Amino acid sequence: MLLFSQISANAVGRIFDQPAVADGPLSTSRRAVTATMTAETAVPLQRHQADTNPTGKRLAFLTLTALGVVYGDIGTSPLYALQECFKPEYGLAPTASNVYGVLSLIVWALISIVAIKYIVFIMRADNNGEGGILALLALIFREEREDGMSKSSLAFYTVLGLFGAALLYGDGIITPAISVLGAMEGLKVGAPAFEQFVVPATLVILFVLFLFQKHGTAKVGIIFGPVMMAWFITIATLGVLEVQREPEILAAINPVYAFRFLSDNGMKAFFLLGAVVLAVTGAEALYADMGHFGRKPIRAAWFWMVMPALLLNYFGQGALMLRDPSASANPFYNLAPDFFFVPLLILATLAAIVASQALISGAFSITQQCVQLGFSPRVTIIHTSKTEAGQIYIPEVNRLLMLGCLAVVLYFGSVSKLGAAYGIAVTGTMAITTILFHKIATSRWNWSPLKAGALSGTFLFVDLAFLSSNATKILHGGWVPLVLGLFLFTLMTTWKRGRTLLREMLSARSIPIEGLLTSLEKRTRVSGTAIFLTSESEGAPVVLLHHLKHNQVLHEKVLLLSVVSQKVPEVPSAERLTVTQLGPDVYRVKASYGFMETPNVEDIRLRLAEHGIKTRSLATSYYLGREELIPTGSKGMALWRKKIFAFMSRNSRSAVQYFGIPPNRVVELGTQIEF
Repeated sequence: MLLFSQISANAVGRIFDQPAVADGPLSTSRRAVTATMTAETAVPLQRHQADTNPTGKRLAFLTLTALGVVYGDIGTSPLYALQECFKPEYGLAPTASNVYGVLSLIVWALISIVAIKYIVFIMRADNNGEGGILALLALIFREEREDGMSKSSLAFYTVLGLFGAALLYGDGIITPAISVLGAMEGLKVGAPAFEQFVVPATLVILFVLFLFQKHGTAKVGIIFGPVMMAWFITIATLGVLEVQREPEILAAINPVYAFRFLSDNGMKAFFLLGAVVLAVTGAEALYADMGHFGRKPIRAAWFWMVMPALLLNYFGQGALMLRDPSASANPFYNLAPDFFFVPLLILATLAAIVASQALISGAFSITQQCVQLGFSPRVTIIHTSKTEAGQIYIPEVNRLLMLGCLAVVLYFGSVSKLGAAYGIAVTGTMAITTILFHKIATSRWNWSPLKAGALSGTFLFVDLAFLSSNATKILHGGWVPLVLGLFLFTLMTTWKRGRTLLREMLSARSIPIEGLLTSLEKRTRVSGTAIFLTSESEGAPVVLLHHLKHNQVLHEKVLLLSVVSQKVPEVPSAERLTVTQLGPDVYRVKASYGFMETPNVEDIRLRLAEHGIKTRSLATSYYLGREELIPTGSKGMALWRKKIFAFMSRNSRSAVQYFGIPPNRVVELGTQIEF
């Protein structure tokens, strides 16, 4: 056993933060997980989740900010999607039949995958307003608790969901890189001599973008929204001007051209699907970002601006290629008149920066949900908005994404090389989302197997066609998101399994509170107050047992404190504390906080006076538990995974700052645990 008189970086007993316990100070509740208050959220305000049905000016504002945060990724796909379809390695000449066929594939990919699958159906599946692949997994977990599910089925969906989330992180790393690179490669069109500056400029832009994240999604959206509005208006205008010269290109909306192209080109067309999918990247991101803005603004932005602008620009690129086949080398920038090239390059660069935001914000949301579900240690979650609970910033994730983005830019160096890695991450996540959606549709929405199977089967057929096409590029860069996904999947499952093993071990060591109270009557009591933090709302805290074993005395007042995280923005002051007397001067205290509030132990101590429990700051000691984990053997989990878990546990975020505990009043009791 170890006794510490000062708080360390890993202060609170980490075994108590399992997601099943929503009322512990270290619990992984929906919003309050180690949230750090910023200047914006320092003043208590009534906050709420993204509006479910905003109207008027509120809807307009959310739609504009969603335009900047959510649609940057898919909005900049015209920079490279059609261009990639006609790159030399596919051996596809820009003939009229090929242009019509490829353009028809892109048009119907946008309609079927983004508009129908994600906007109309997938976004209906939300977990208390949150979207993303882990929101689907959380709904499945809820279904398992309510109606039961076989262990094999639950394990299957859990593995799929976690690996899909891990792939989304890969998407979050590659998206900023390919978007900014795509914009910077415009330098090669207008000024070939500047080609050597493409990669350095990309690195600088990405570095500045990630530094800006700390200002929050709302501020980012306010800046990026107008930029993306200008972008969509511009690309739509460029498309319309070219379509006017070749209006017959609009016939490509007929899906017959797509089917004819697939039939005539066989395997060549199959391989080409790996490039076509670049037109729909960002669909998963808009679902993951749903908690930031809500469903209605995202849908409004898509149908009223994003989709029309994208279609018009792709039609314009196709019309240009019909008129000038050599423009296929870079049809987007060749749309611009000479006098407009530089302004377009600047606007494209700004739009590419915006494009990076969708996956960055999505990664923040996914991480928060990962902590909530117990697949990640505590992280610093900073709420950056007074009104939108879903708008968060996670410094640790931001740093890792930045390092990953810079690394892939240096490694790949071009859009063409990055495209292979991009497609695997996107299509893999899309296919997994479809499978999880099917489960939600049948179990929670009570859809008939025929109805659910017909819809999800159609979606899955399209997803697997794109995925299998991209699988041919694994050796050419597609391995990057797969390796990253496997690594993150291993970390997530290791953390979850490790928490389970520790809970089982410590549960076996605990004793009922009744037996402890009987023994307390014989203990020597000293002056002062002892507050034992615990996530357990029942039973005797392990840290209290350790204290009794080593010190043999108790303070005259003993408080067992649990923090309850509620799924409401704020808890009324009158409902903050629930106090139960367990014995002579022994109390169990439950403090309730909303998901947009940060618990403060000193504030709780002062409020206890309202319940007749008076304490003094300098006479109060706070007892926290810490476990020093010693991996041994392979029982329950492989030894190498136990070592990873121990490392993650040592480096998880400190809870002392979160609870506002005075560092000089903390006693940390630790124990060595062989597991």
